[in-house]
Amino acid sequence: MERIRIIVLGASGYTGADLVRLARIHPAVEIVALVANQKAGQTMADIWPHFMEADSLPPLARADAVDFGTADLVFGCLPHGASAELLAGLAGPRIVDLSADFRLRDAETYAEWYGVTHPAPALLDEAVYGLAEYARDLLPGARLVACPGCYPTAALLALLPLAQARLISPDDISIFALSGVSGAGRSLRETNLFCEVAEGAAAYAVGKHRHMPEIEQELAKAFGQDVLVSFTPHLVPMNRGELETISVRMTPGAALADLRRALDERYATEPFVHVLPPGVMPATRMVRGSNLCVLNIFPDRIAGRALVVVAIDNLVKGSAGQAIQNMNLMFGLPQTLGLEAVPLFP
Repeated sequence: MERIRIIVLGASGYTGADLVRLARIHPAVEIVALVANQKAGQTMADIWPHFMEADSLPPLARADAVDFGTADLVFGCLPHGASAELLAGLAGPRIVDLSADFRLRDAETYAEWYGVTHPAPALLDEAVYGLAEYARDLLPGARLVACPGCYPTAALLALLPLAQARLISPDDISIFALSGVSGAGRSLRETNLFCEVAEGAAAYAVGKHRHMPEIEQELAKAFGQDVLVSFTPHLVPMNRGELETISVRMTPGAALADLRRALDERYATEPFVHVLPPGVMPATRMVRGSNLCVLNIFPDRIAGRALVVVAIDNLVKGSAGQAIQNMNLMFGLPQTLGLEAVPLFP
């Protein structure tokens, strides 16, 4: 099997490290360079104890010391702004960007939510939004793929089949989301210290989380009209995992059985998305360390409403795993290649 030569930008972060973990055992991947400017000269084992036996990995290097022409694909795991600024200058390799820089199609919307002028607005029309289950036909020809955020990945997998079938109202969607602390990144922040997050839970970015316009953008495509969602994220004391409980109002004449049928039919042949049997509650422990998404639908006490519950691993299906899934589809490989690991339990 011919190997895909990859470079990982931001290998010293949680997402970058998880991508390296998955790519290292992928049978069709060769890692030719790992970029982490502040950690240049160190090895992955120096900063990540679980890479202690990964002697075959290249040492971390500065971006300006890497020959990007040696790669077939670059994974961008850098913060927003820095990612687009660097990737915009690459003419050779294909790109899967895990930052927020190419997810939003409108540069003004990006500036509004991220507080900076977009570094490469000319590339926005080219970027494919890489929600793999819905972008499969576009990925083989894509040069630039924007890997979705973790919260939008879970929300959209739960809602898109219902929106496309016009079974739910576009103007009454409320998302209550829980995320592990790794979703906040590895940088030193007081709010991420052990004593700040252990034995407690807290909402954050209430009414202003940057994933809101991403969710609304993709739902608007499905509904064929503008959508405004209520989205409230919470940080909970676990390392990884994400759980969303989504309240929706069914359209007149729709029943819970119709919503379940739409989910069952849409994901019947999808290897990573599983609609659980009636009554089984999704939980983060079902997907930890895997590229799986589990979801289910339940009746609400309020007539005409339903609850969709969905769980993913924020670092795998919510970022690094989905990025590899995108790569597989871009290069004509089985989408499950290198991603078949069973979830970790307990």
